[in-house]
Formats: sequence, structure tokens, C-alpha cells
Amino acid sequence: MSFYVYNTLTRNKDEFIPYKEGKVGMYTCGPTVYNYAHIGNLRTYIFEDVLKKSLEYVNYKVKHVMNVTDVGHLQSDGDEGEDKMALGASREHKTVWEIAKFYEDSFFEDCKKLNIKRPTIVCRATDHIQDMIDLIKKLEEKGYTYVSNGNVYFEIDKFEDYTKLANISIDELKAGSRIEIDPNKKNPLDFVLWFTNSKFSNQIMQWESPWGRGFPGWHLECSAMSIKYIGEYLDIHCGGIDHIAIHHTNEVAQSEGALGHKWVKYWMHAEFLVVDSGKMSKSTGDFLTVAKLEEEGYTPLDYRYFCLQSKYRKQLVFTFESLTDAKKGLKKLKERISSVLISIDENDIVNAEKTSGYKEKFAVCISDDLNIANAFTVLFDVLKDDELNNKEKAILVEDFDKVLSLDLMTTQDVDSNVDEELINKLIIERAQARASKNWARADEIRNEFITMNIELLDTKEGTTWKKK
Repeated sequence: MSFYVYNTLTRNKDEFIPYKEGKVGMYTCGPTVYNYAHIGNLRTYIFEDVLKKSLEYVNYKVKHVMNVTDVGHLQSDGDEGEDKMALGASREHKTVWEIAKFYEDSFFEDCKKLNIKRPTIVCRATDHIQDMIDLIKKLEEKGYTYVSNGNVYFEIDKFEDYTKLANISIDELKAGSRIEIDPNKKNPLDFVLWFTNSKFSNQIMQWESPWGRGFPGWHLECSAMSIKYIGEYLDIHCGGIDHIAIHHTNEVAQSEGALGHKWVKYWMHAEFLVVDSGKMSKSTGDFLTVAKLEEEGYTPLDYRYFCLQSKYRKQLVFTFESLTDAKKGLKKLKERISSVLISIDENDIVNAEKTSGYKEKFAVCISDDLNIANAFTVLFDVLKDDELNNKEKAILVEDFDKVLSLDLMTTQDVDSNVDEELINKLIIERAQARASKNWARADEIRNEFITMNIELLDTKEGTTWKKK
């Protein structure tokens, strides 16, 4: 079965063909651990989790590497602003090392709550300084660097087709980046590989290097660590859409400059989560976290389900009303599944042909650039298929949840109260809809009964019902 992904590099939905058959080298940009991850950040990590699990579902072996940025990330991707780690330490009156450890642990706790599978390798920037120095040396040998005012810069004019990932002109990049004038740069878009003379005279995190004592630029770490752990040929690189124009563009330049060949085959990016005020950002100091959602009475999996209702490449508008709808939807889904689980007859025979057919339909959906909406349709089709017994349904739900990761096999308390007046009203409305050949409304009512765990029995004498 072919697997298709939308490739930012080609602006097309491309068939996924890895460098090594059956194996995937996947790198995802990880957190900068100076504050809690907000739910906009976590939307991207949920997307990457679904991608990885979808690849594994169709039998790829995935090696997933993710960095933890604990040094070198300034507020602006373009080498301006304050040091994010120093800001966090100052805010909380802790050392940068304490800040890094606390927020790294918090990030992975959030991921655990969201059923985001831990990467194969998690690598911290501070543990890979020598790898970054070695990469700079390669770039230096190949003529891509220059030293100005003590800092080592990458000269973008030396790299052919610098804008190929962003797919815009140099002038458009300059206009969009709002970069402050740095008189030490030959080109305003040149970027720092190594700082020895930054505006942070008391920078705590510093290391010795051939260019003097200092610290690495942020872009460098992703290239150095992905090459170290995956190799010179990377299948998939993921991140947020905001990283395309600067961070990921610079990664391409320095990686391909050092390696001398194409580096990443498929670039995949998640769109923003937006609120009324625009893109969620930590810079305002007012952002939503998993903990805040829990305080409001939502579970982390309510939020995961909310994210799964939208295509990862489309902006997702967040409101508490829409999250409430997702919470209700997930509850109904789990109640419906619970009624299946508690009604399993262990003597039932599993028809492998029928279950395999549904598994293939599910695989087709997730292989179509993660079409999770259609994958949910397959799940609902399973639940309402009268030709499947409950054991078969349970097998399929458990199988699909390898990707959806919503704890669908955890039984819920099924509401035993039955609104007989509503049921009888809907039965009459359904009969009228069928008589007038309004099949769409009749199907809607049938689906309502499914969510209520009510089975309709159509006979010559009329329609009756029973609780499943």
C-alpha cells in the first residue's frame, strides 16, 4: 500500500518512498525548555505522533529523533532578542540548568497525558556541543563561513537555492523576517553558527571552541543531532509552519552545505492553533497549557480528540465551546464502545476476512496524508455494522486506537437512564422521514440511536427498540 504525505519542499502530496526500504528516519523539532508547552505547541506534537503511529501501522520501522533546546535559542529565530533560557531563569530566580530540567520534565509529562509516544532518541543540545563544533568545522572547510566581531556566521550567498524550502524570494524573506540590522553580517539573512561576542556578557552556558569561548546558534543543533543519530540521509523532518522560512531554511543550508548532497526528502509542517487574538504565543505571558485545561474540567484526551477533528495542515481555531463539543463527542464514542466491550460473547467466532477488510480501509485513510476524519468514519462504520459481532468490533477498535491513541478500550460508565419519550418521538420522526424518502434525516436519526446505545427492531407491526 502506498503512503502519501504533503511535502513542503515540493508543495505536493507525494508518495512516501524512504531512503531505506521499510525503515523511516524521522526528526522532529523539540521544545525549548524555558516555560511550559502551550496547547498550540502540543498540537504539532500530536500531529507528529499520529504520523509516526500511522507509519508504524502500515509496518514501517520508525526511528524518531527529537531535540531538546536547552541553550542558544533567542526570542527571534533571526539571532535577535533575549536568550530564552536566561529569561526563564531570571523570571523564576533559578539557574538555567534547573529551568531546563523542570520544563523538560513538564513537557514529557504533558506528552504522556496526551498519549504521545516518546521518541526513540531524545537529545539535549548541551550534550552535543562537540558535534555542533565539528559541523561548523566542515562548513568552514567548504568555505561557507566567515568570522565577524568574534562570531562565526553562515554566508547564505554561498549556498545555491537558499530559499527552496520557503519557496519565496530573498527579498520576501527579508521583508517577512523583520530582522534588525546587524553590521557584522554580510547579508542580513546570514545566521550565527557560534557566538563568542554576543550582547549577553554574563552568558552562563558557554564552552570552549576553536573560535573562542561561547555558545552555539539555535539552528545548528538540529542539523548536528539529526545527522549524528539518523545519518546523512533523513526521510522526514517535521515541525511547526512558523519554522519554515528561517529555522528550517537555515537547517537545509548548513546541512546540505556540510554534506554536499540533498539531506531531507520530505518536510512536513503543522499549521497554527489560533485563538481570538491570533496565534498562541508564550511572549504574551497568557497562554493555555494542559494543566489549565484540566483545571477547567477537560481531560488531555479531550484536547487530543479535538485536534484530531481537523486536518493538521489547516489552522485550527480554539474555543472552549469547541473543546466542550469534542469532550461530549469523545464521551459518546467511548460509551458506545463500552457497550460493545461489556457485551462481548467469548464464544463468538472472529471472521478474519471481515476484520482485515476494515483494517485495510483504515490504513488507506491514514496513508492519505493522515486523513484522520475518514479514519473516524471507518471506526463509526465498524460500530454500526450489524454483521460484525462485538468481539470483532472490539478487535478493530483496539487496532485503530494504535493510531488514534484515545484510550478507546478503557470502559466508561454507560448511562442506564433511558429517555423513552425522546426515543418514541425519534421513532415517529424516522418513520415520517422514510415515508417522505428523506433518507438523509432517517440516517441521522439512526446514528442518534447508535450513540444512545439503542437498537431498533423494524417489524410488520411497527418499530420497537431495546437497550444494547
